[in-house]
Amino acid sequence: MKVTLNWLKDYVDFDLPADELSHRLTMTGLEVDAMERLGEGLDSVIVAHLADVQPHPDADRLTVCKVQTGSVTQQVVCGATNHKTGDLVALAQVGSVLPGDFKIKKSKIRGQESCGMLCSRSELGLTGESDGILILPPGLPLGQPVFKALGLKDVMFEIGLTPNRADCLSVVGVAREVSAMVHAPLKLPVPEVVECGRQAAEKTSVYIEDPDLCPRYTARLIENVKIGPSPAWLVRRLETVGMRSINNVVDVTNFVMLELGQPLHAFDFNQLREHRIVVRRAKDGDQFKTLDGQARTLMGSDLVICDGVGPVALAGVMGGENSEVSPDTTAILLESAYFNPTAIRRTSKRLGLHTESSHRFERGTDVDIVPLALDRAAALIAELADGSIARGAVDAYPKELARRKVTITASRTSQLLGLDVDANDIRARLNTIGLKCDLLVDRRDGAVNVEIPNFRPDLEREVDLIEEVARLTGYDQIPVTMPVSSLTCQQLPGHLSLERRVRDRMAHMGYSEVINYSFFNADCLNKLGLAEDDLRRQNVQILNPLTEEQGSMRTTLVPSLLETAARNLAYRSEDLALFELRPVFQPVDGAELPRESLRLAALLCGRREPQGWAQTTAKGDFFDMKGVVEQLLADLRIVDVRWHAEHDELFYHPGKSCSLYLGERLLGTLGELHPQVLHTFDLGPSAILCDLDLEAFFASCGKAVKFQPLSRYPDVQRDSAFLVDNEVTAQQVFDVLGQVKLKDLESIELFDVYSGEGVPAGKKSLAIRACYRALDRTLTDELIQNLHGKLVRAMEKELGAELR
Repeated sequence: MKVTLNWLKDYVDFDLPADELSHRLTMTGLEVDAMERLGEGLDSVIVAHLADVQPHPDADRLTVCKVQTGSVTQQVVCGATNHKTGDLVALAQVGSVLPGDFKIKKSKIRGQESCGMLCSRSELGLTGESDGILILPPGLPLGQPVFKALGLKDVMFEIGLTPNRADCLSVVGVAREVSAMVHAPLKLPVPEVVECGRQAAEKTSVYIEDPDLCPRYTARLIENVKIGPSPAWLVRRLETVGMRSINNVVDVTNFVMLELGQPLHAFDFNQLREHRIVVRRAKDGDQFKTLDGQARTLMGSDLVICDGVGPVALAGVMGGENSEVSPDTTAILLESAYFNPTAIRRTSKRLGLHTESSHRFERGTDVDIVPLALDRAAALIAELADGSIARGAVDAYPKELARRKVTITASRTSQLLGLDVDANDIRARLNTIGLKCDLLVDRRDGAVNVEIPNFRPDLEREVDLIEEVARLTGYDQIPVTMPVSSLTCQQLPGHLSLERRVRDRMAHMGYSEVINYSFFNADCLNKLGLAEDDLRRQNVQILNPLTEEQGSMRTTLVPSLLETAARNLAYRSEDLALFELRPVFQPVDGAELPRESLRLAALLCGRREPQGWAQTTAKGDFFDMKGVVEQLLADLRIVDVRWHAEHDELFYHPGKSCSLYLGERLLGTLGELHPQVLHTFDLGPSAILCDLDLEAFFASCGKAVKFQPLSRYPDVQRDSAFLVDNEVTAQQVFDVLGQVKLKDLESIELFDVYSGEGVPAGKKSLAIRACYRALDRTLTDELIQNLHGKLVRAMEKELGAELR
């Protein structure tokens, strides 16, 4: 919002310097982003008289001017065409520096000496663009600085308003803040409307079809107007805040909007069919051409202003080309209305049409200032365009909007602000910004009942009023205190701590985490080859999916991980170690929400080690992934896990995959992917996958590690090789050996598997190493032989093994 110092002084008497006013506005919450001193450094641009204007002898588009400054006459070459002998102009003397750091020098132009420059409005920084040089009004003293002669010496403030402060989108709104600041009364304009002729209601009417979107609509009829240029004072007011002058009628509507914050619109009354106004919703698909010449397609949510036949304006946004004020306009219907902010914001955003009017309406204007703005604009149009105002205004206000009432207490205000504030202080401060306050004497907490005016829609709760007290006190007057707090150390919940431990371990082992959407396309389960009765085919459908490919909540992490791997492979990133640790969602019969469980999926493909001269080119395999799972089991202290070659997952390669159980509970599966799945997902010749149920892992976590003293006595190892049937698994061997309870048996490991020459058909050789150690003595050979013999006999009895 741009305002000038002199404009503010029209509504409140004060003598604060510009710098102090800028600081105090900022301290009351109206942050001054920029301050520009209009005319500063331009005193060398003076009023001059064109004594003679002749064509340039050597240039068709130039003129040679004799310019009188009151004391001297000098020659200036000019390229404009809108000047003539006798005009008063703005002369930038030699040595002047114009906006944009443009320095005026004495020069020769096509052989003619030029001592200075005749300036346009844009060259003086008064407007963005201009046609021709600035022609000054007659009667100004020669030689006087132009800005002083025209009364343009001023200071412009550009205020960065927050969206809730719509009340300050006007000069009067900012002046209200200044009046509270300097304790001086606010002087609102009092329009003198001179009416004549017939009643306006006899010539026109207003009907509101949707009062929710347009609670109030007022109009005045002004006849016999003469469209023309605006007077200099009005042009200057608009140009100093960056608004271009159009004509006297449109300029008045813009001036009043800037002055009071109430957007207005002028219709060519003779262009309104049936000479009446209907405020209604648009019809879907309606075509309407706005003032910018663009055809707009309307929707049923858009509010439009119509005449007796169709739309003539987009309510609160922009007028229509079919009712635009033109030089031939002789009668005007002037609109001043209040529109629902949400409706205006929706239409403005949908059409990408942001205007000064929509900027104010979508933030909330003052429904009570509607008639004042209407009368103010009507009086100015009658004065500046010689119009005749019909008697009475048409005011459609079906249901008066009630004013909100909020109670503020001195105790709560003092607590929040750290100030000693009583109820009388609160009332005095809030009264200065137009809030009506009543003390509630029957309450002991210093309560004040505040009636909120309609120009402050942002004041809804007690804390909003407390903020107003803080603003009006001045933020720089509130004491600075350091907050008192205590630092507490909180442990992560066990589940989150375990999740973090697993995630960190995977990263330490060289795996990169991927994060996919929690949605997937249920058709990808077909690519995995899941059975038709697999529970993972039962999924939660999303009512408003982001895309058709993300219409269901994931019941498994595997498809998303495989698709991510395929994308990386497509970009020639061929050595992958990826994992995803995320929840999956399984619907539960009779329950409103699905069951959410945490899972870990990991994928390995390509080389085991990064490419390099000292590294091997061996590919990662099943045992690499098995090592990853075993490390996780060790970290979580999960013991007694059984590995089974049998499982129900169809996306693994038969014979190259397994499942792991703790008791009867399935912990997960791992193995090489089935060739068909590899082909379907474009994953290359081989990839290893594991899919783990972390909820089961966490539920099976071991207790804290128990330490025992190291034995001071040596260990003894015994190796034995057994012939067993090919169907016997390593897990069966460990199960049998684990059932033999030997006190001094420290560990058993399988270190060799052999089949081939020297081994009977249908048999294989398994070699185990048993380690024995006691904490209190050295074991004898006889004892060790006895202990190891028990292991051998168990193998022979349970598995039919033969000692080699």
